[in-house]
Order: sequence, then C-alpha cells, then structure tokens
Amino acid sequence: MRLPLTLVILPTAVLAASRTSAPAGCLIVSKSPSSGQHGTIQSAVDALSTTATGTQCIFISSGTYSEQVLVPARKASQLSIYGHTADTASYAGNTVTITSSKSQALGLSNDETATLRVKTAGLRLYNVNVNNGYGKGSQAVALSAQAESGYYGCAFTGFQDTLLAERGAQLYVRCLVQGATDFIFGRHAPAWFEQVDVRLVAANLGYVTASGRQSASDPNYYVFNNSTIAAAAGHAVPSGAYYLGRPWAAYARVVVQKTSMTNVINGAGWRVWNTGDERTGNILFGEHDNTGVGASGTRAAFATRLSAPVAISGILGSGYAAAGWFDASYMS
Repeated sequence: MRLPLTLVILPTAVLAASRTSAPAGCLIVSKSPSSGQHGTIQSAVDALSTTATGTQCIFISSGTYSEQVLVPARKASQLSIYGHTADTASYAGNTVTITSSKSQALGLSNDETATLRVKTAGLRLYNVNVNNGYGKGSQAVALSAQAESGYYGCAFTGFQDTLLAERGAQLYVRCLVQGATDFIFGRHAPAWFEQVDVRLVAANLGYVTASGRQSASDPNYYVFNNSTIAAAAGHAVPSGAYYLGRPWAAYARVVVQKTSMTNVINGAGWRVWNTGDERTGNILFGEHDNTGVGASGTRAAFATRLSAPVAISGILGSGYAAAGWFDASYMS
C-alpha cells in the first residue's frame, strides 16, 4: 500500500545502480589514500566546514575502518556520506564498514560508546555498515543519532543498544538493524523504519525496541512499516524468544505495521519493563496488518490492535518530504 502523502518517486533503476566512484565535489576517504584524499573517515569529517550553508559530501572507498566517528553540528548545511557499493538499493552490496567496540563498561554514556555519532541536522548516510563489536555484557551502541537525519541502504549491527534514535526526526529505509537487547531505543526522536530488515541474534530472551518516552508531549515514536523481523543469518533463535518491545519509560510509543515476522516473536508480542516495574499505564504498543507466525497469538493486555495504519506524516511531520535529509527515491 502506498502512503497517504504524494511522494516524488525516482525510477527504480536509479537505486539499482552501483556507486563505485565519488560523486562530484566529495571528499574521498581511502584505505590507501593518494594525494588530496583522507585515510580516515574522521579526518574527512574534520576537513568539512561547519559554517558553510551549501551541500557537502564524503565518499568512502571500500574497506573496514576501525574508528569511532563524530559528525559535529554544522550551520544549515546538508551533508551526504556515501559508501562504495555494488547496489545502492539495499545494504546487501555494501563494501564499507565502520567498526569499534566501546561500551558502558568503560564508564561511558550510551552516546559515547557509539561507533558513529551524528550531531548534525540534515545528514544523509548511504550504504555504510556501522558495527559495534563489543558483544554481550554491556550497552554498546553502533549508531547514535542525535539530530534530524536519513539512513539509506545501511546496516547497523551490535548486541545490546545497537541503534540509539535519540533526537530529531529520523528515517531509515532499506536498512538492516541487528541486535538482541533493547537494540532500537531512545527518548525523544520520532523515527520511521521503512522496508527495514530487523534481525535477531542468538539469545533466549530479547527485545527489539525500548522507547524511553517520558511524557505525553514528547515526540518519541517508532514506527516499522513494510518491514521484516527474523533471526539473523547464521543465528539459531528459539521460537518465541523475542518481544517487539518493552517500555523503557512510562509513555513508550511503538507501532509495527504491514510487517512480516517469523516465530522468533513471542505470541504476547510485547512485555513489561520488569516485574514490579511494569511501566505500561500510558504506553502505546500497536500493531496493524502484520503477517507471519510471529504476528499471531494472544497479545499482551496492554497492547493495541490498530484499526488503521499510522501515516508517515504523523511521525515525521507534514513537511518531511521537503527536508534535506529525505530522499524520495528510496520510498518506492
């Protein structure tokens, strides 16, 4: 089903193309930099103007970059970061990975653990894999998104707290998000996940989302539309081991719609925060028109079966299609 707003859709062929060289005007990052190129992603980011008002871009050549990247705030400038890929239409052909392994075990905040920290509004990230390789035992973020931004054909992988969608309207399209515990979480961001593959790693108990919305006036809202939820490749996940979410805060708000889910999702669908600390009095955990074994079962008493789908404009705002971080070509 098409969304209720009229979008300008570019031909699918645009997305099916490869991107193996830098678009005009981009700074270039390479594992073997030649003259005028950068050897690290952070070096290229640091070379950008933070006061210019025009568009800026970075192209990352193939390779694994073991670094933590901070993209600081800049003045009214749209920044696009492109990864080398054989197929711009999804994450499957990505050849660029940014990886680190910081966690809260080091005494860091969630944001400080992140492999990629986005603090600038107007960012578009294309075809880049972002990984936090810490594993079990502590919060370890791959992406910390702290501003209005869009993510296209990217893969975000970790275990606990993979994706921190914290502030500003955010859009994730044709991406992979993978983890085990509360791995899509945050307090204030409205975020729309379109045609996203949510993948679950081996665990006996896990939670896809942990919305930390603390009041009825907070914009935090996560919606998964036309997506899939299943075990990650190579991971054996017991039937019913995972829940779609639990409330990190008392006004948590998450909707899953038009999404296919396998039997890895428990029949109850959703779970309380903790026994004795349920936090379910003011939440919205909604579902509409989902399919697959995981979409069936007797849902938790505090869950809601919606009579109609949520519209993207209600999450990202009526003017989202004109925002610098929005790329309509991915929304077909």
